[in-house]
Amino acid sequence: MAKVSYDHYLHGGDYNPEQWLDHPEILKTDIEYFKKAHINTVSLGIFSWAVLEPEEGEYHFEWLEEIINNLYHEGISTILATPSGARPKWLADKYPEVLRVNEKREKQLFGGRHNHCYTSLIYREKIHKLDKALAERFGKHPGVMLWHISNEFGGECHCPLCQQKFREWLEKKYETIDNLNNRWCTTFWSHRYRSFAEIESPSTIGENELHALKLDWKRFVTEQTIDFMKVEIAAIREGGSELPVTTNFMYDYEGLDYKKFKNVVDVVSWDNYPGWHKKEEWETAVDCGLQHDLMRSIKKEPFLLMESCPSATNWKPINKLKKPGMLLATSLQAVAHGSDSVLYFQLRQSRGASEKFHGAVIDHYGGSDTRVFKEVTEVGEALEKIQETIGTKTIAQVAVLYDRENSWALKDAQGPRNENMYYQECVLKQYRALREQGLNVDVISMEHVLDGYKILAVPMAYLFCDGYEEKLRDYVKQGGTLVLSYWSGLVDATDRCFLFGTPYGLMDVTGIRSTEIDALYDWEENYAVPNPSNHLNLQKTYRCNHLCELLEVSDAEVLMCYGEDFYAGKAALTHKTYGNGHAYYVAADMEYAFYHDLYKRLVKEAEVKLLVKFVPEGISVNTRASDKLEYLFLQNFGRKSVAVPISEEYEVVYGEESEVIAPLKTRVLKKKIEVNEE
Repeated sequence: MAKVSYDHYLHGGDYNPEQWLDHPEILKTDIEYFKKAHINTVSLGIFSWAVLEPEEGEYHFEWLEEIINNLYHEGISTILATPSGARPKWLADKYPEVLRVNEKREKQLFGGRHNHCYTSLIYREKIHKLDKALAERFGKHPGVMLWHISNEFGGECHCPLCQQKFREWLEKKYETIDNLNNRWCTTFWSHRYRSFAEIESPSTIGENELHALKLDWKRFVTEQTIDFMKVEIAAIREGGSELPVTTNFMYDYEGLDYKKFKNVVDVVSWDNYPGWHKKEEWETAVDCGLQHDLMRSIKKEPFLLMESCPSATNWKPINKLKKPGMLLATSLQAVAHGSDSVLYFQLRQSRGASEKFHGAVIDHYGGSDTRVFKEVTEVGEALEKIQETIGTKTIAQVAVLYDRENSWALKDAQGPRNENMYYQECVLKQYRALREQGLNVDVISMEHVLDGYKILAVPMAYLFCDGYEEKLRDYVKQGGTLVLSYWSGLVDATDRCFLFGTPYGLMDVTGIRSTEIDALYDWEENYAVPNPSNHLNLQKTYRCNHLCELLEVSDAEVLMCYGEDFYAGKAALTHKTYGNGHAYYVAADMEYAFYHDLYKRLVKEAEVKLLVKFVPEGISVNTRASDKLEYLFLQNFGRKSVAVPISEEYEVVYGEESEVIAPLKTRVLKKKIEVNEE
């Protein structure tokens, strides 16, 4: 993997100068404006294939070289993209196999983005040649700092080429058709396969009820996307460039399992477009923070905010402006959670087509005296003031499991609820409860190592992949605090139900066995009532909705019981000491207040070191650290000014000297890290 490190925060974003080649005065003004706004980085070439190669084999790189040179001479670096996100018309017309086939087996027409088959050898050949030529021309240019592979990979193709590749993938995985039939449970409904050649991808007009088929298809789509990406990276390396590579991920995207990209990209980057002002800002900040932490946790390294909007998007149902101060707050939030950049889509607004009204640093008016331009400038100035924090890392003592394969399987389980299992909401409540203790939180997958976490939240882990139960067992045995929830440990990696009791492999660790689960109508609710002698001293009654699991308790301590229905008096929260650790089991979809109170007690019990003594409502707390210094980021996403007392050992890097933080304001402080020398 190529090393990624910067001596300054990257500030800038997507730039499409090929739209303005006939307006040289605009291109000249753009650079002047970039410098004025403290923009030091641009992304070029993302959707430029038709301009770079207007006819097959006819490359036109002169315009791009001139742009890169002009930017470099003014101190502005380039993130250079491969243009595979949208193919030119000549390619689709001459080689129709490159166009996708949808799940109903309908061939797509030319148009859109990512309307191409990742399996097509022709498509791979054409982009390989172009990427290699780009690398030969620009791979060692001093102004180029990073390769941006394609753009927002997504979607799937069901063409004959992909069908055959999927069959080969399955045969490699299962070896024999009998093994596949057994793992997929195809005997149900008499859907057994006689050979791998009979298997097709899932379709709403065909086989769509074999959950293991659908789960493996999603895995295949991820692996085929990665395989295509590797072709692009190989072309760059063959072209002589050793610069690091990235690709931009998307918010909570269901189509790909991003953790699988860990060893392919040198740095994780993603595109962040939260719906600010739709609800209270602190609620959006928590949701946004979870996504930042998820991206950071993939490699447990600083990431890049590759896209964000300086104003309003154009593709949401309601495209609301960012209110004054919001751009700076959300930009610094990314940095607080571990980003080494604040980059936008887009730098100059397009005159036409799909995103002509998407927010931009420079709008159609074309001046630098707009509110948005001034706020972008403010972000650039702020990043320079906190430049000493660049490259520092985030260390978390607690983690929340949010696994994409589990999400796929859970949402396709067909029971106990089919309208909404509220999985993301369950994850978010526990993430928020830990964050509101003022803690850094890793958001991890089942592949992550658990060493070093004092508390691990495992919400609705329906699927245990590759012996995950043993990983959890060892975690608790070695002294960790596990909070496992309802609907966990029911199926294996092929969505095949475990026999002889659940949570599979952990009934002795938790001291309980799940017997039934009650799906509540949206208008129904139950209550969890504390047992007077519970060791956590929980005293309140909490509401629960959507799902209530019934437990048979063996040797666990019952901390709370259900208050209503035929299972009133049965356990709703249990605890058991196992080895050197603790295993808590939450049997119902509890309201947020429950998790807030539970984790407040567990943080104390697990002796988790708090970053600040008291975290007022709406305040976000993060730290980044080098070997010698710890940087504390305090942000107010509430609507009132509040004081956050800090020990005298901290000194201010950015923001007001006062401990009172106004709404949407940020303070960055630092202190020396004490090193214990034996």
